[in-house]
Amino acid sequence: MAKTDEKLFVGPRIRRFRQTLGITQARMAEDLGISASYLNLMERNQRALSAKVLMRLAQVYDFNIAEFTGAGDAHLVAEVYEALRDPLFKDIGLSKNEAEDLVGVSPQAAKALIRLYTQHRDTARRRNEQHSDRDRVELLDDASRATSDVRRVIHKNQNFFPQLDDAAEQLSKELQLSKREPHAALTDRLKSKHDLTVRIVPIDVMPQMLRYFDRHSKRINLSELLRQSGRRFQLAFQIGMLEHRDLIDSIVKSSGLQGRESQGLMRTSLANYFAAALLMPYARFLKEAEATKYDVDLLGHRFGTSWEQTAHRLTTLQKPEARGIPFFFVRIDVAGNVSKRFSAGRFHFSEYGGACPLWNIHETFQTPGKTITQMVQMPDETTYFTVARMVSRSDGSYDAPAQKLAIGLGCDIAYAPRLTYARGFDLNAPSPTPIGINCYLCERQHCRQRAHAPLNKTLKFDERARGVSLYSFGED
Repeated sequence: MAKTDEKLFVGPRIRRFRQTLGITQARMAEDLGISASYLNLMERNQRALSAKVLMRLAQVYDFNIAEFTGAGDAHLVAEVYEALRDPLFKDIGLSKNEAEDLVGVSPQAAKALIRLYTQHRDTARRRNEQHSDRDRVELLDDASRATSDVRRVIHKNQNFFPQLDDAAEQLSKELQLSKREPHAALTDRLKSKHDLTVRIVPIDVMPQMLRYFDRHSKRINLSELLRQSGRRFQLAFQIGMLEHRDLIDSIVKSSGLQGRESQGLMRTSLANYFAAALLMPYARFLKEAEATKYDVDLLGHRFGTSWEQTAHRLTTLQKPEARGIPFFFVRIDVAGNVSKRFSAGRFHFSEYGGACPLWNIHETFQTPGKTITQMVQMPDETTYFTVARMVSRSDGSYDAPAQKLAIGLGCDIAYAPRLTYARGFDLNAPSPTPIGINCYLCERQHCRQRAHAPLNKTLKFDERARGVSLYSFGED
């Protein structure tokens, strides 16, 4: 919520909102108890929107304050800024502030720019593909586009789907998951309501799958490699698909996603969301998160969930009247590939490429079972408190070791005092670790860990000297 003495220059947003309502300046000014001339000056950004007028707007018209403060535009600003850092625009030199101005004045124009840039990038990628046949290129392009489109929809919804939360919370109460052993309760539900039997099968029977729903035999097979938390999650996922498929399909339809790949991925993502909400119902989970100061390990013990499941659920606590800390979440493999990312705050990720090597999330592979913390600062000088840990989704065997993944969870430094992980940390330390989005998009000079030259800089080479980084570049 805005402070009482805070002022905002958001005239274009006020004008768009008024025009959406279909009312005149005189009518809105009367509703707000101010003069029409004062409203006119605010819409032209010649007067600031005070917190007092903002609160009056929210009270009279019943809207989300984030629409005017810009909190809801953080993801769009990050996308625009990333696009403007492409070498295509390097001679223009647009800044992060200008990206914010563009989104503030016309978010639709910003979205149009992103759409145009995405098409340009996809065309360039197809043109540069020289080693694959046409059919394979088109297949890979469709898969990449589906992932990007679904991720964009999830970000647009702030990774919060209240209909699924409500349905899951109601079912959790019905099954008494807070009192019963979850695996037994879920198994009983599948048997009593759907006449389905759950069976744990050996790896040699199901070597390439962790879950298989055999409709003909009315059986759900779970791999013996799944840990108890994974088994519960898979059963919760299946219940979501069986009992709330219509709700899931309606959300997919309303998302506007086109194509079987995008719709299928979105449907799976929503069923996963339901499974997490069933095992960790919103109200009880938020209460326990606050009580434990967001201790992921302790929350996992209380709800019978894995570290990854618990950490990801923390990013979904976006209910307007009961919000949790706005976390960002990222998952990477041992090669640094980012397989999942989401930011409920201002932290921005690159759509392509890995994470910054200076971020200690990579060190978790050397310290399995240990949670490590770090204060990091992005090039725009925003500072974050991060928590990272290595996990695996299931157990492995001698011939097929379990996949190792690193999970990163973080928030703006302002929220750090609410975290158990920040105990003993000097949150006012003057030197957080400087990191970037990734090497391609980072403009920090003299980085010892730089693996690639920045895309929008001209490289300079001096035969007489060798710096800590191979790549030296100017400030152009």
